[in-house]
Amino acid sequence: MTATIISENQLPGLPSASGVEIIGSVAYVIGDDSPYLYQLDAATLAPTGRIVLFDAADDFASGRIAKPIKPDLECMVALAWPDGRAGLLMLGSGSRPNRARGWFVPAEGPQLPETVDLTALYAALVAHLPAGVLLNLEAAATTATELLLFQRTVGRADAALLFVLPLAETLAFLTNPTGASPPAVHQLIFELPQIEGCPAGFSGATFVDGLLFVSASVENTADAVLDGAVLGSFLGVVDVSAHTATFVRLAWADGRPYFGKVEGLAVRQQLADRQFELLLVTDDDAGGSTAATAHLRLS
Repeated sequence: MTATIISENQLPGLPSASGVEIIGSVAYVIGDDSPYLYQLDAATLAPTGRIVLFDAADDFASGRIAKPIKPDLECMVALAWPDGRAGLLMLGSGSRPNRARGWFVPAEGPQLPETVDLTALYAALVAHLPAGVLLNLEAAATTATELLLFQRTVGRADAALLFVLPLAETLAFLTNPTGASPPAVHQLIFELPQIEGCPAGFSGATFVDGLLFVSASVENTADAVLDGAVLGSFLGVVDVSAHTATFVRLAWADGRPYFGKVEGLAVRQQLADRQFELLLVTDDDAGGSTAATAHLRLS
């Protein structure tokens, strides 16, 4: 497997990119300290608009919401809401109480955000965490029947978790937590690669044509809230049924390691058999963001 960065461009005015999804010709991007859902042309990456998720005029005056109060939107996934509307579900990381909320935005018609309370769902997930591990969701994906939530546990090699939940039941619970039963939670633990002795943590995911693509980045930190020095990123493929994961470190075409922190990925197109062009978004932990094109060869 090889993962090669083909190009990388700054995303001015889009702070701390943390997730990306492509629907038709639009690439949607979220930032973990921003109140907006950004819209880009999926081919050119030119900005085409943004959707206000919540009112943060004063908190966002500096161009970033402060770490203690930001909702920390880290997960975004395209799906169909229980009423049949296609759209995007964005989820906070859950690493603090104020980060247990999310939003659903329809993909068509009036794109009016709907707030989603994640408190009860996250309480169910916390019960499955290893001792001493703080909930810190960083990526989401869906299959036809499952919602996949990826836990990023920094500083530990034994707690890279994937929560597998029944999709329909989980969405029903999110829309009516008092009238629906909590969904069953199945937990898988993966061993992720390391750089300089620091284990990678899940950072992005997308499920396309039967393949679960993931990204994992490496920071020199053991704190789920505080940032550390970024050492690099990996792309990989996870087989949930077989409980296996295969990773390769991202590099430039000339072989130099890529040192960006990949926070999300989407499949742009399939280039050939087992070869894909991916759109990646990165966060430099200082408010800057990039979009990178990468080619992933699976064999």
